[in-house]
Amino acid sequence: MDDIREQWLLSISTPFYITIIGLELVLTHLMNRKTYKFKDTIANVYLMLLNGAIDLAFRVIVYFYILQFFYAHSIFNWKNALIYWIALFLAEDFMYYWLHRFDHEIRFFWAAHVTHHSSEKMNFTVGFRSSVFQPLYRFVYFIPIAWAGFKPIDIALVYSATQIWGIFVHTELIKKMGWLEYFMVTPSHHRVHHGSNPKYLDKNMGMFLIIWDKLFGTFQKELSENEYEPIHYGLTKNLEHPNAISIIFHEWKAIGKDVFQKNITAKERWRYLFGPPGWSHDGSRFTSEQLREKENKK
Repeated sequence: MDDIREQWLLSISTPFYITIIGLELVLTHLMNRKTYKFKDTIANVYLMLLNGAIDLAFRVIVYFYILQFFYAHSIFNWKNALIYWIALFLAEDFMYYWLHRFDHEIRFFWAAHVTHHSSEKMNFTVGFRSSVFQPLYRFVYFIPIAWAGFKPIDIALVYSATQIWGIFVHTELIKKMGWLEYFMVTPSHHRVHHGSNPKYLDKNMGMFLIIWDKLFGTFQKELSENEYEPIHYGLTKNLEHPNAISIIFHEWKAIGKDVFQKNITAKERWRYLFGPPGWSHDGSRFTSEQLREKENKK
């Protein structure tokens, strides 16, 4: 039954991905918009395959041992199927928000997640530009869900289903989605998330629901060109020579250089590893909040 569920989801999602990417390619070409770049798209596929390989290799340990252990010792026994699935969806989307937020706010995890933000383009294939090493620790955020009485295979299914929406929001073609903007993550919200403009940094962390961002202070709407500058995608300092190795390991290399430099304290070394990205002991670099403060003072 579990294999049938995954095969069914795969059979639906694959044609969906092919269709929306094909339509975007045609429409952006007709509109003469340089949304795609061949080398960038190849990098997206490469990162997706690496992430998928690690996820697949680690899946047996995660779902059939770790999460199964907590499910076997769960504290709730769900009776109503409808409430079970609604509660599972909300719990998983909530935990994903915190996974994603800590990926942005703690440099050690940002080093894994930065690959997803390294593209200077915004199109559907950027959704496949995965955080390669995230499967090695993502399961930690699913442990409370399993402990709350949700089956590991159902956790995997809901995560995979919401990932489909997560691909869909990576586009410039869809501007606003009306009343859905109030509670769902939309392409407009997610364009903000990928912006390297100071106002947009570390905003809109949700996967499916934007309500978590509104509740916890990380929401930022997409502003018009009359209100703010156009969105610049990518990193605050983009890679000069991106390649198969540097895209994945450049931030790890930078962390090593910072942590092992001379004449800094143990506390400063710790902050270079687990503090916010951009933190520096000498003020030579800036965090997202510091960049926003500097912009607001102009």
